[in-house]
Amino acid sequence: MVIIEFIYIHLLPTLGFVLALVLLAHILRQRRSPTSTLAWLMAVVFIPYIGVPLYIFFGGRKMTRQAASKRLLPDSTPVLATDTGLEQQLACLVYRGGFPPTRRNRARLLLTGEEAYAETIRLIDRAEHAIYVATYVLGRDETGRAIVKALARRASQGVRVYLLLDALGSVKIDRHFLAPLYEAGGKTAFFMPMLRLPLRGRANLRNHRKMVIADGSMAVVGGMNLAGEYMGPDARPDRWQDVSVHLAGPAAGQAFEIFRSDWKFAAQEDLGPEKPYGVRTDGTAATALQFMASGPDVENDALREAFMISLFRAHQRVWIVTPYFVPDDLLQESLCMAARRGIDLRLIVPRRSNHRLADLAREGYLSQLQEAGGRVMLYRPRMLHAKAVLIDDTVAVAGSANMDIRSLLLNYEVGLCIYDAEIISEIEKWMRGLMAACQGREPHAKGMIAIVEDMARLFAPLL
Repeated sequence: MVIIEFIYIHLLPTLGFVLALVLLAHILRQRRSPTSTLAWLMAVVFIPYIGVPLYIFFGGRKMTRQAASKRLLPDSTPVLATDTGLEQQLACLVYRGGFPPTRRNRARLLLTGEEAYAETIRLIDRAEHAIYVATYVLGRDETGRAIVKALARRASQGVRVYLLLDALGSVKIDRHFLAPLYEAGGKTAFFMPMLRLPLRGRANLRNHRKMVIADGSMAVVGGMNLAGEYMGPDARPDRWQDVSVHLAGPAAGQAFEIFRSDWKFAAQEDLGPEKPYGVRTDGTAATALQFMASGPDVENDALREAFMISLFRAHQRVWIVTPYFVPDDLLQESLCMAARRGIDLRLIVPRRSNHRLADLAREGYLSQLQEAGGRVMLYRPRMLHAKAVLIDDTVAVAGSANMDIRSLLLNYEVGLCIYDAEIISEIEKWMRGLMAACQGREPHAKGMIAIVEDMARLFAPLL
């Protein structure tokens, strides 16, 4: 009894106090916004039995020891004035995380889950040498099983297959579910396994990138996971509204370079050079594309910087589609400044998302944006999971990143910058279609609701 009493009364509180001091020092050294720093400090100091474990598992900001072993993507590659016109676009200002823009690509929007599924299966079937798949969620459903079956079939035909899953997003996937792929000779890896000592990595540094790449020359990228809520062979009334892009050309080699880095980190295997089979070039193709990575393997917060740069450089409009809207303070202020100077700023979000806590946290940001002159539109028919940004008539960005702190400051994400008038026009048409199914958000009256919104914002950095 004396030993137990000593442990509970003296040893555990002492260890907790020392650990709290260490964590407080670590929090203060992190490159965070003041709001995020204050939120974590308050959690650790005032509710240590909850705040300390949460920070150990979920508090990592950028390069923890484990994440730091992953090479930076890409090396410094400033865009030079070698491609007429492009140097005047967003690309020239983002030199970390942005690959050089490439022409001679073809690109096509995939605006439904059925279309994206069909194109994904077609891409798998057309691969001649290798298939590289990265996804956050692989569903244990008809869609997930069909994709595993298609990959296994190609692996059995001699095509090299690499499937990279995030350990948290695909936590329900086990070796039994992937058995057909293993038996056919395919390879799989899980990014940041959850069953590790907490101090060896951060559970919140998730790989949220979604790419299906064939031979380094064709790819499907965007926000759709490989599960029935996002895509499938048949239409479903409850399927989420999302968007992906099919591309062919040199830009697919940039997607492969991102996958190669992720695979080497997760599987400890180098897949070889960026263009292992020679990227097919189409002399008639002229679409300009540029991949941009963001996350702990990028020196700066590339996508976040790109969005803020676009807000300052926009002349007419910035239209944003995102399922979750919980920006950091600097990005929020940039959005408000753009609205105040007369930019046509429109934000399209689901009326109700699949994360109620994120919906509560966003309300204060939405009210502030409306007060600055921005338009907030709530998509009514079903869950809106698409992520896209349209800046003037010059550039569009589609990819995996949500407009929230987690995507832009924590997760491994990827964005595709599109510099093509025809595709930008198609994205505008698609966004107008979403707007037609939206209702305008009514500004909340000052009073108790405003107080609740402001309180919810305090927890935004912890989401």
